[in-house]
Amino acid sequence: MVAEVGVGTVAAGVAKAHADVVLISGDSGGTGASPLSSIKHAGIPWELGLAETQQVLLLNDLRSRIRVQTDGKLQTGRDVVIAALLGAEEFGFATTPLIAMGCIMMRKCHLNTCSVGIATQDPVLRQKFQGQPEHVINFFFFIAEQVRQYMAELGFSTVDEMVGRVDMLDVEQAVNHWKARGLDFSTILYNPPVPSRVARRCVQSQDHGLDHALDHQLVEHSLDALLSLNSVEINLPVRNVHRSVGTILSGEVARRYGSKGLPDDTVRIHLNGSAGQSLGAFLAKGITLTLEGDANDYVGKGLSGGHVIVYPPRESKFAPEENIIIGNVALYGATSGEAFFNGVAGERFAVRNSGSTAVVEGVGDHGCEYMTNGLVLVLGATGRNFAAGMSGGIAYVFDERGDFAEKRCNVESVDLEPLIEPEDVQLVRGLIARHYELTGSPRAQWILENWQDAVSRFTKVFPHEYKRVLGVSRNQPANVPVEPVAASAVEQVQHG
Repeated sequence: MVAEVGVGTVAAGVAKAHADVVLISGDSGGTGASPLSSIKHAGIPWELGLAETQQVLLLNDLRSRIRVQTDGKLQTGRDVVIAALLGAEEFGFATTPLIAMGCIMMRKCHLNTCSVGIATQDPVLRQKFQGQPEHVINFFFFIAEQVRQYMAELGFSTVDEMVGRVDMLDVEQAVNHWKARGLDFSTILYNPPVPSRVARRCVQSQDHGLDHALDHQLVEHSLDALLSLNSVEINLPVRNVHRSVGTILSGEVARRYGSKGLPDDTVRIHLNGSAGQSLGAFLAKGITLTLEGDANDYVGKGLSGGHVIVYPPRESKFAPEENIIIGNVALYGATSGEAFFNGVAGERFAVRNSGSTAVVEGVGDHGCEYMTNGLVLVLGATGRNFAAGMSGGIAYVFDERGDFAEKRCNVESVDLEPLIEPEDVQLVRGLIARHYELTGSPRAQWILENWQDAVSRFTKVFPHEYKRVLGVSRNQPANVPVEPVAASAVEQVQHG
């Protein structure tokens, strides 16, 4: 687990939550391919965050079990030594190695037009790349040699001895510049008076409690499926302390069968309760994970062919389409598979989705952000900034309020079209029917019963880049090739 923070108190919090690494990322560095206002005004120097983090972790005796990393325009061995003395034991380099590979800092990495062939997928431009691994290796040899020289001057034989030795920093000698006159560095160079038993660097590994993970029970119950491909069905309760349920089991599937996974529905898992974070993360093909209850953030993160189904308890009296059923950032980076959520999802639903099919009854802000492939069907309202940076895939939104285009969607990179093409109509209706079959959604049932009136309220969200790849004019509605997953859904409805 890696946590990126900016203040020591947050660092202490994630350390108590068993984070292994805290990253202090400074305001400098980067290629400059970001908004000018961010380059000029966002963030503070890593020295400030690193010093505060080291001090807080020491004062709470948490430093011994967590590694501290820093980055942000580290260029020389001197930078590394100062970072180590302030408390870092890992150091991130990015832009300078890019320069060693031939980057000329044109600051247009996001435009796919890098003239030296580094930040581009254009085959013509990629041929211009002249970098070699030896160039980067040589750069780091220079860095290491300079670090070793400073260590010799300070009397250290290893980097571990240097970590946290803020007492070895002399401001008067280190900052001999007229701009530094009158500045007070006492807070940065504060050395907490802690007992000698309190370690100033990471000296012990943490117990993440993986031995008690719910997945061990899932693996045990799934042995017949893993070894003989026989179908199994598992029923277990789940609590919010059970995180990443299904991930270890998916690892076992991948170890034996690779990305091909198992035949669909070979392992059927039925959970009841409130699931913790990352339910069904990286869920492998052949596993169907059904939850009767609710779930936290990151449901279906990296979904890899599995099926995730979440619906409220059968005895619940509330309207699912008006209540949150899963947390934020569901289906982050999902590559394939299906997900059906009988309720509303939090913010950033399907961000960076690159191949999964999902049906949900509403989403928070930034839905389908940076989505590159796949299909998302929203049977209710969305938050603001829907489809920001969306470059691929298709989304269908049931715009019952009539304000989606004007207030909810970021149309900078997408076109909005009515649901009129027969293939689109068939696809959407098939997914709604499957959603109703799997979750018992009252919303889906109502839409199907009132289909003639409801179909006109759907909006198709079609990215400009996707149209360009398909060779379709911006002003011309187009049929999108039906994904295999969606096709199977339609087929089930037609033959159901």
